Parts: sequence; C-alpha cells; structure tokens
Amino acid sequence: MHQHVQLNPGEVLHIGGEASVQFAGPRALTFRLIRVDPRVTYDGWLWLEGYVLGPSGVATQRRRIFVRREGLRPAANDRA
Repeated sequence: MHQHVQLNPGEVLHIGGEASVQFAGPRALTFRLIRVDPRVTYDGWLWLEGYVLGPSGVATQRRRIFVRREGLRPAANDRA
C-alpha cells in the first residue's frame, strides 16, 4: 500500500498513469501544486490546480487536473 503524499501548496508531484489513465506513459507530468479544489467529487478523486514543470523545473503551463488520490507520488529529487 502506498502512503499518501502531502498536498500542500508548493509540493511537487509525479502525475502518471496511477493517478489517471490520461497521464500514462509519456503523458506523465511533473506538477507543482497550487491548491486542492475543496469541492466534493467521486470517492478517492481530486481536482488539483498547479503548474506543469519542464525538465529544468521551470513552470511551462498552468492546469487543473482530475486525479486519483492514491495514484499521486512525490516527484523524484534528481534534477540537476
């Protein structure tokens, strides 16, 4: 069983296929969280607002995404 990641503003997450099939494989994102939408949705699912980060860690796009809470992972800290 996976432990839950922190969902605080500024957290950097890996959003892959475990979070939603739309982010599987090469469509995975590195995502800096701005906020979690407080509205109630399907059990275990969340709307997140944040920035997609490019390979250098610079924000490239602001997005709102719908993901499974259990599929969220901390981003790897291996950026140069």
